[in-house]
Amino acid sequence: MFTDKMGPSGWEVNAVLRGSVGAPKSVVWSGSGEGGAARRPLRPEEVAVVAHVLVMPRQGNTVESCVIVGWKVAEGQSVGAADVVCEVETDKASFDVPAGAEGILLKVLRPEGDDVPVLSPIAVIGAPGEDWASVLAPSDRPASTAGTRAGSAAPSIPDSAPEAPVGSELPRRGGRSDPATRPLSPRARRLAALEGISLSGLVGTGPGGRVIERDVRAARVTSRARPAVAVVGASLSPPPPVPALASRGEPRAGEGAHSDAPVRGIRKLIAERMRASLSTTAQLTLNGSAPAARITALRARFKQSDPSRGLTGVTIGDLVLYAVCRVLPKFPALNAHLLDGMIRTFERVHLGLAVDTPRGLMVPVLKNADLLSLTELSFEAKRLAGRCLEGKIEPDDLAGATFTVSNLGAFGVESFTPVLNPPQVGILGVCAVTPRLAAGPDGKPLLEPRMGLSLTIDHQAIDGAPAARILKAFADAIADVDLLLVH
Repeated sequence: MFTDKMGPSGWEVNAVLRGSVGAPKSVVWSGSGEGGAARRPLRPEEVAVVAHVLVMPRQGNTVESCVIVGWKVAEGQSVGAADVVCEVETDKASFDVPAGAEGILLKVLRPEGDDVPVLSPIAVIGAPGEDWASVLAPSDRPASTAGTRAGSAAPSIPDSAPEAPVGSELPRRGGRSDPATRPLSPRARRLAALEGISLSGLVGTGPGGRVIERDVRAARVTSRARPAVAVVGASLSPPPPVPALASRGEPRAGEGAHSDAPVRGIRKLIAERMRASLSTTAQLTLNGSAPAARITALRARFKQSDPSRGLTGVTIGDLVLYAVCRVLPKFPALNAHLLDGMIRTFERVHLGLAVDTPRGLMVPVLKNADLLSLTELSFEAKRLAGRCLEGKIEPDDLAGATFTVSNLGAFGVESFTPVLNPPQVGILGVCAVTPRLAAGPDGKPLLEPRMGLSLTIDHQAIDGAPAARILKAFADAIADVDLLLVH
């Protein structure tokens, strides 16, 4: 709203708030009536109003960009400051973006599906008829070239344009500069080092030309997608003939009713992370099992215990998490990150918990999990998982894990290959409890309930034999979890 303030010489305009436009009851007054001139309300064209540029908000300290899931308001519609104008998502969570100012949505700068760096303009809100382009830097204005999608910042490229060098992309914001002095995010630096991509050829799309992780990913895709040079004199075989249909209107073998959906949003980001994980790490999975008689019996006792003790909700999964948190401090090589040729070990355990949600895989982090009691750990794990399922998890709750546990035991999975979440160097897969043959005290075979365990390591940071010892330590702790609780 426009605001007035009583000054020593009469009424005077205090401020025209940035983006506070379109309020029907707002009045801005002229001068103070000096020289006998009567004060009067200013006409709209006499008021210098600055449109509000809506930027992609920063969702936590580790988020560099967000994908626009959808626009809730169309261009030309009125919005209030608290109205949600669009929904965005990171690779783990979705968020609503409020307008931040009252007025008309003059221009949508980025379309749905765009992966936008944080603090980059995505829309302009102002008064009807206001020149929205005047408040934007030239690099932030959408291209008006024919054929460019409305709101897209990507310029059209003529067919005769020279090919960009490997490791570069078309400039949208910022420019090339000295890699030693240009702004560069830590995640971009780490990925460039792992992929062997030169930073000197990259164009930063982050605020102020900052090179962010997605710029390095784009350079990686560009370098891999470069067409091979044809060999002079090589013979080219004609394409195989297309077989004729058996009868008119009948689909060929393998065809039929189907639907296609683009890979975008959180699914696209998860796909990129999985590919990056497998291409930048040396993953090795070891499979084993742990006797599960005691842990299942303990869970049954907790379920029948006095509710006032707070143990009825403790699950087998919670007991496994507790055992893992007590073992990891003894093996710092697994409670670690591999960063730019350096192994960073951690004193505290920040345990990632893989959670299956309708939107995809999320991994909230139990901070300082090795300091939590069993009931505290159980409560916090359920709280974080619930926030993920509701789509209300905070980005900072999804960052900083030093080790991860993924539990597929409820689905009857007996073994699997958990995929690392770099820069972590280890992840434990928890499998179903199944009866297996084992030797009894008298040497005769008997059926024993055992829990499958699958440990994936980054062989760049840890070798197979130490990993096998750690897996055995996990199994021993799970087998004797009741004794672990008394220490």
